[in-house]
Amino acid sequence: MSFFNELHWRGFVNQMTHPELPDILDKESVTLYCGFDPTAYSLHIGSLLPIMGLAHFQRAGHTPIALVGGGTGLIGDPSGKAQERTMLSREEVEHNCEGIRAQLERFLDFKGSHAAIMVNNADWLCEVKLLDFMRDIGKFFSVNALLNRDSVRARLEDRESGISFTEFSYILLQAYDYLYLNKKYNCRLQIGGADQWGNIVSGMDITRRLNNASTFGLTFPLVTKSDGAKFGKSEKGNIWLDSTRTSPYQFYQFWINQADADVSRFLRYFTFLPETEILALDEQIREAPQERAAQKRLAEEVTRLVHGETALANAVTASNAMFGGDWTALDAQTLLDVFSEVPHTEMPLETLQRTELLNDLLVHAEVFASKGEARRLIRNGGLYVNNMRIEKEDVTCNALPLLAGNLMVARIGKKSYHLIRFV
Repeated sequence: MSFFNELHWRGFVNQMTHPELPDILDKESVTLYCGFDPTAYSLHIGSLLPIMGLAHFQRAGHTPIALVGGGTGLIGDPSGKAQERTMLSREEVEHNCEGIRAQLERFLDFKGSHAAIMVNNADWLCEVKLLDFMRDIGKFFSVNALLNRDSVRARLEDRESGISFTEFSYILLQAYDYLYLNKKYNCRLQIGGADQWGNIVSGMDITRRLNNASTFGLTFPLVTKSDGAKFGKSEKGNIWLDSTRTSPYQFYQFWINQADADVSRFLRYFTFLPETEILALDEQIREAPQERAAQKRLAEEVTRLVHGETALANAVTASNAMFGGDWTALDAQTLLDVFSEVPHTEMPLETLQRTELLNDLLVHAEVFASKGEARRLIRNGGLYVNNMRIEKEDVTCNALPLLAGNLMVARIGKKSYHLIRFV
């Protein structure tokens, strides 16, 4: 299978500017770029498809440029946004750029014959003089054409927020990026999400006019879920690539909980597994969906890519522990990650000495409203503490070892949990 055919099979191809691009990519080594917006210190999984795209190109013998928008980040891309972004300071943008660079290095190889290149457009955009830019670049952009852009037109229709000249100018700045990268690195291809089509075409046009260069554009689809829900979000919000914002366990669980209708497509998007393995997993989805083999493989591959082998192993251990395994094998941080979304109570450690009976402790921690409620649940076999069933009403606190030295997890029935942390 040719490189472009593999891209197409994996679902990466949404639009391309030239029908001859597949032949060029299969016959030549091309330098290409993709930009990443530093609105936060970490990227989230909404950026994972273009990152994987860059990595696929590099593996096929092309040279990827990862552009971090330290300059354009001071403006903000209006594409797909209903309201103007909150302005970030130069210090905030630079801080965010540093975090993003570190994440991109997990996916791209910065050594060898097709070594990836990392650039920050603040290095050239912050040096541009306003009047020179307006004379040399601005004159090639038709306001009439820009007003017809979907991202601009949608904002103009909103009489309350509209669009500022600041955001309106973003298109020109991104186009200038392509012009600069073409001249310095002979960059001939820009890739990005489907919402970047207009920006890409503008960059190609100015590059043709001022560099007399033939360039190309390719967009990826915007990832959606089969049920219509927005991809990349959980109940708590964005799924981040930074382990301090989304723990490896939470990250792993996000992927393992994907629906059967989505998992095959996500295996193509977000892993490097070959076609034969993905097709075999497709068959398992059809033949034995209850085993969730495809989801497990997806979660393993993506977690390993983003967080590494050790973090994956810890996430798998934690996941197995939650479904009948040994909770005592989990460290404090993993337990806190696992139970981060359940009700929790902090109590002084000396409470254990003052409270003799477990029932009294659980009422004091507001797990139960009354001792009678606790006793009824015990009699019905529905109370578990630290994954052990409580069978007697007179169990004392000192009869139950704590998890990680200071944690207790009460489970009521099958799915209701309460975390008690002794401090």
